[in-house]
Order: sequence, then C-alpha cells, then structure tokens
Amino acid sequence: MSKKVLVEHGRLLDVLGVEVELLVDASSGARPDARVPAVPGLTLAETVRHVGSVYRMVVAWLRTGERPTEWQREPARGEPVQQYLRESYAELAEELARRDPHEPAGTWWPEDTTAGFWRRRMAHETTVHRTDVESAAEKDVTEVAEDVAVDGIDEVLTLWYGHRLGVLGVSGTRAGTVGISVGDRHWMTRAGPSATAAWRADADEVAGADARVTGTAMRLYLWLWGRVPTGAVTTEGDEDAVAQLWALLRLATR
Repeated sequence: MSKKVLVEHGRLLDVLGVEVELLVDASSGARPDARVPAVPGLTLAETVRHVGSVYRMVVAWLRTGERPTEWQREPARGEPVQQYLRESYAELAEELARRDPHEPAGTWWPEDTTAGFWRRRMAHETTVHRTDVESAAEKDVTEVAEDVAVDGIDEVLTLWYGHRLGVLGVSGTRAGTVGISVGDRHWMTRAGPSATAAWRADADEVAGADARVTGTAMRLYLWLWGRVPTGAVTTEGDEDAVAQLWALLRLATR
C-alpha cells in the first residue's frame, strides 16, 4: 500500500464499483432537474453526467500520460445519463484494473504520480457526488465505511487544501492553524497570507492549534467537502480560523 493512501488500493477499486451502483440507483426514477442542495445551480442529471465525463477524461489521461485538452464524449442526444455513466465506468474500471496501482502514471499531484492516484481520486469523486444525487433525490444519504471516510478526509486535506490551493495561487487572509481529529487520526492545517499547508499530525500537535474540529468520520468527510453545515461537526477555539479553512476548501474543490 502506498503511503499516500490510508486504505488498500484494491479496496478503493471495490469502493468505486459500489459507489457507481449507489449513484445509478439514487438517480433512477428521480427528477433529472432536481437541484443538489449543497451545490447551487447543479442538477441531479448534470451531476451524473459530470461523473461520467470525468471517468472518460481519466481514461484518456491514463492512456496518453498527459492531461486531456478536451472533454471526451458527452451523452448522445436522448441517451439516459445512467447509461452514459455505466459505459464510462466500465471503460474506467477496465483501465484501472489492468494497471498495477504503483506503476507510473500521469496525474495532477506531483507527490503521487502512480495509477493508484486515480483509484483513490475516482473513489472519492464518485462518493461525494453520490451523496449529492441522493440529497437531490430526497433520499437518505448512505454512509461509507469509517476507513473509507477517513481516507477521504486525508485526501481532501492533503491533496485539495495542501496542494490545489497553491496551484490556484490562493492563500488565507490571516494566519491560523486548525487541527482535524477523528478517533486516533489527526491532521493539521495552516493558512496565512503567503501559503496554505496540511499534513498528518499527532494528538499533541493538534492540541496546540488555534482551533480544532472533531466529529464522526462521515460527517467530517462531508463537512470538508462542503456537503453538511458546520453544526454537523464539533468546533472549538478560533471560530474565524475554522471559517477560513472552510472557505478556502470551497475554493479548492469547486
């Protein structure tokens, strides 16, 4: 297992397959124009189409080794988005399964340039958008296993907050640190006018942060992705530091 992930790559591939089925089930029979509550302007059908398009983009990236300059095939006129998603997933799953997760591959994170990056990224991409579709369809949001949610927390902090914000040239307006904890797992985040950073930490380091955020793995996972309000988790310390963390993540993950 790579040090960049907290669960086995094979498990991530299994999670991806389960999440696709949940997404299809949640969208089938629901109104295509139903709005995603946590993402203003996004509809249920657009969410399903987006996930399918991302799958096709990743397949092209894996095959060429370079970021595609154009989106791949979009759904044909009249083609159900669920069918488009299934076909896109079948192609992606085949491409990922035939590659050793540790073999080199083009990615957008210099710290992980392996095929395993895409197993993790697609598992969490699908999970987050599956919760969007369930919410739009007014269905109960299906929880994921705790270890998967913890890996999702790690990914959104280290990849999106720790890396993506720097790529975008975005930083904080004030200096502040926020510790994130679930069970015996801990992370530290730092923001300031010059840069942002996030890393795995220990309990003592988090205890010294300006603010701390705790909760169940699933709630923290969804909160960091902006899918549940701050009231869903427990915060203590500098409220402005927590608000800045949340706002910066919205810019990183949009």
